[in-house]
Amino acid sequence: MGAMGDFARSGGAGFDAYVAALIEVIGHADRAAPLRDYCVGLMMPVARKSVEPLAAVTAPARVSAQHQSLLHFVGQASWSDEALIARVRD
Repeated sequence: MGAMGDFARSGGAGFDAYVAALIEVIGHADRAAPLRDYCVGLMMPVARKSVEPLAAVTAPARVSAQHQSLLHFVGQASWSDEALIARVRD
């Protein structure tokens, strides 16, 4: 596992604060875990950053369920993209 993945999985305070700030923008509490998993997956050393490889690296024991969860999270994005991007820039 790479340094970024180690940091994300270890619950680094900076990463947790970053994800918490994004959760405020996306709203619903049921989106918090998929958002965290998605962010962790993006930082992992995988060649492709599509949903299937991210599911495999973030939940290797339940890839199919994780794949569906991440697909739903990404595909049913009902939050404001502008607000989310603004928060990322903060």
